[in-house]
Amino acid sequence: MAKQPMLKFVSVERDMPEKRDASLRKQDFHEIYAEFADAKAREQAGRCSQCGVPYCQSHCPLHNNIPDWLRLTAEGRLREAYELSQATNTFPEICGRICPQDRLCEGNCVIEKSGHGTVTIGAVEKYITDTAWEKGWVDVPSPDEERSESVGIIGAGPGGLAAADVLRRAGVQVTIYDRYDRAGGLMTYGIPGFKLEKDVVMRRIAQLERGGVEFVLNCNVGEDLSFAAIRGKHDAVLIATGVYESRELNGPGAGARGIVRAIDYLTASNRVSFGDEVPEFTSGELNAQGKRVVVIGGGDTAMDCVRTAVRQGAESVKCLYRRDRANMPGSQREVANAEEEGIVFEWLSAPKGFVGDAVEAVKVQQMRLGAPDATGRQAPEEIEGAVVDEPADLVIKALGFEAEDLPALWDEPELEVTRWGTVKAEFGTGRTALPGVYAVGDIVRGASLVVWAIRDGRDAAEAILSELGGVQAMAAE
Repeated sequence: MAKQPMLKFVSVERDMPEKRDASLRKQDFHEIYAEFADAKAREQAGRCSQCGVPYCQSHCPLHNNIPDWLRLTAEGRLREAYELSQATNTFPEICGRICPQDRLCEGNCVIEKSGHGTVTIGAVEKYITDTAWEKGWVDVPSPDEERSESVGIIGAGPGGLAAADVLRRAGVQVTIYDRYDRAGGLMTYGIPGFKLEKDVVMRRIAQLERGGVEFVLNCNVGEDLSFAAIRGKHDAVLIATGVYESRELNGPGAGARGIVRAIDYLTASNRVSFGDEVPEFTSGELNAQGKRVVVIGGGDTAMDCVRTAVRQGAESVKCLYRRDRANMPGSQREVANAEEEGIVFEWLSAPKGFVGDAVEAVKVQQMRLGAPDATGRQAPEEIEGAVVDEPADLVIKALGFEAEDLPALWDEPELEVTRWGTVKAEFGTGRTALPGVYAVGDIVRGASLVVWAIRDGRDAAEAILSELGGVQAMAAE
């Protein structure tokens, strides 16, 4: 069946005017690709063994009904497959793109465990939801009946957006406050566009706006608007700020020019992709083009940085990690992708210091794995005297994120936090010690996955609805 469009393509290129030619080539490509994608989705979905104990489902934080929507996809019932997927996942097209499936559903697939290669669950999830958007099956989150209660959500990342979707469908008035000029949190400014296309995120946000969610952007809570004022305005408040405080490097020369934070580097790159003017990128401060780049860290943020640097035209890109590959916290799939793109990994390597006022090299301490720590993970130890200089013009710190001091920033000392600075919240509901205040996502868990933030946001929204329902019932009495 694929031969007919290809013959038509050749005929178009020979016989038709240039503008019409380009239009038809694009149309033909779309048709060929759509046919191929549909066939591949059905083929992969049909490989699901429909096992009695679906480990893929139990290892998904959202407990998506994966076997059933795979079966529907294999049968060509894509709309039903999408609706089943959407029932438990607010943003399946996003999870299909960025979830570490190798650590979650796909890594626990029975077929994978038996050595026959996993069902590509993430790719199928992405395909059926992209098809749903194309066909107009994705509904606006608007209610049948409006309610008078309102909820203020601080943070427009995945947790806050997922909660907003659930609340609006129930008729609650929702306002989201965010410090940035675009909603989406790290999905917008932290994750590179080659992993998560920005129009995919913006499309969901526009859908929420059409559903009646109000966005108050460029709003830094604690400065532009007080936390107390938000509490006073709404019947409940959900804290979904994420964690943005970057862990810092120590050692001689750590303040040299050319040593930058991962969040600043990735945000600049994403802003440029939106067409924004970014002086730090234009000046070269946050641009890897033509530079010898060293990224320090072993998580998914580090992988985002090294792969972004390649796309910016870096002369060379290396990643330093103090443990070995087996103990790397990031996705092994991401590491493999990076290696395919030419990134060099220096395992058992840690920064000891830096050379130059404008960085010229990283002093790299060679490490070995010693005795396990309390979690069973082997602790890295320095190998005495084993220090080498690694040339570098740009060093990116991707050491992870910590919570900001929200009680101080928001002048709310009664907001309880853990010793790590994360907000104390009840498991499964997100309730905090403050009446009517909830918290979800990374600000509770610490730096984690988008899919966990979605789960937390949905759970907290249900808890808020339960509480608001109780208040409504008491008022009626």
